[in-house]
Amino acid sequence: MKNLLLFLFSIVLYPGAYAQLQNDSLEYRIKPDSIKAGTLALSIYNFNFLRNYEFFNDFQDGYTLFGTQLEPRLVYYVNPKLVVSAGINARKDFGKDGLNKSYPIFTIKYQNKNFSLVNGVIEGNVNHRMIEPIFDFEQKISRPVEYGTQFIINKPSLFMDAFINWQRMTEPYSALQEQIYAGLSSDISLYQKAGFKLSIPVQGFVFHQGGQIDTDPSPLKTIANTALGFKVQYNRTGFVKQLQTENYLVSYSELSPTKVAVFSEGKGIFLNAGLHTRLGNLTGSYWEGNKYVSPVGMPIYQSVSQNTGIEGYSEKIRKLIFLRYTYQKQLVSNFYFDFRVEPVFDLKSPGSKSMEFYHSMFLLYKQDFKLFKKK
Repeated sequence: MKNLLLFLFSIVLYPGAYAQLQNDSLEYRIKPDSIKAGTLALSIYNFNFLRNYEFFNDFQDGYTLFGTQLEPRLVYYVNPKLVVSAGINARKDFGKDGLNKSYPIFTIKYQNKNFSLVNGVIEGNVNHRMIEPIFDFEQKISRPVEYGTQFIINKPSLFMDAFINWQRMTEPYSALQEQIYAGLSSDISLYQKAGFKLSIPVQGFVFHQGGQIDTDPSPLKTIANTALGFKVQYNRTGFVKQLQTENYLVSYSELSPTKVAVFSEGKGIFLNAGLHTRLGNLTGSYWEGNKYVSPVGMPIYQSVSQNTGIEGYSEKIRKLIFLRYTYQKQLVSNFYFDFRVEPVFDLKSPGSKSMEFYHSMFLLYKQDFKLFKKK
């Protein structure tokens, strides 16, 4: 284990790729297009998933998610800056009768050069490009649709995604409180030349649960998470195509008027480094959390357990090492393959209990079919 730690820190100090695992092929964005203006199209997005957690720890359950999502949309390209779409997202879990859940989709998107405004179903989950301690990748499977408003800037020197997700509304005398998520994810380029890039990622996330017209007597809850870091990326030719390091200081704060959480504030460090080769990506990650909590972060990073049967169990300090291998390839036009194996080492667990792993396989198909164009 000492040799493993030395290896990890050595690659963190050397620019090393895709510290946050590359999710480009999983992203799904419908954009206005001057060429398609006046066109009605059928957009098909099919996301097939297998994600298996071989976990036996006290913080995250071991389980398997195996199924498919189908998202057909009718898309009308109103003009070069505006597109509207309507459809449905349907999720089917294998081994379970019927559909797991379906969501109606209505989206309007305005785009002017590098700026976009999205309302309705926003470009959520992996599209936000947030780190796992703040926003769990599994949201892509468990909550594939987010309703709200979103502002996006996407250009070589700056990526920014600011969004509000109205997770649950409330009504007079409802037994449930409203739930709102708001977030900001950005990557600010400071220097870029000859394949070398230095940038500053800044992320913030706020969860609020409460309301004035429901009958739930629970106190209002507000939780905030932030991350500030730096990224160094070096592109090259040859077998190793890219080196990168990506490192963050992460924080948690309970901002509720009445403090009810096990911990009211916490922090963490998240260090990542790796390399992108012709045969896949290798990444090493180190996490050290101190009283850290996130409402939608991956449970294994947190200091308060979400494990079935021992919810609320806590440990102030969490120390984890992740070794990740990913292989991503476009097999044919519009069809993508993504495979991941991610061993996890808990530095506070003894012997054989310290090593666990999870693995994933994703198949994606996404394509537009032109139906007709207004003359």
